[in-house]
Amino acid sequence: MAFEKNVSLKGSGKTFQLNEQVKRYTLRDNGFEETKNGNFQLVRDLDSSVLHKRGIKVKIVVAADLKTFKVSTTTSNGLQTVDVYGKETMSAAKEQLEYILDSLVENGVLTEAAE
Repeated sequence: MAFEKNVSLKGSGKTFQLNEQVKRYTLRDNGFEETKNGNFQLVRDLDSSVLHKRGIKVKIVVAADLKTFKVSTTTSNGLQTVDVYGKETMSAAKEQLEYILDSLVENGVLTEAAE
């Protein structure tokens, strides 16, 4: 998956983009970790059960230039993409994902893009 300016997850009606005012420290304050190549990465579990080994994770990676990013929902090992919005059984994961994205909007990392 390539870095893009506007990102939307399959099945979601929302499109997000990076806030123009986002800074490196803003990303760190919101749980992002800097990778070896300078990108910033946030990985969060979408499963409320701590003991669940095959949970779903959201992975958000912001490019080092702070202009583009990518968002994906994957299995716990990160090898397969999961469509959270496509299945009725994923309602808890969908709710958690929307909470994470909304908190990033509130904290000035993302903005909701007009389509």
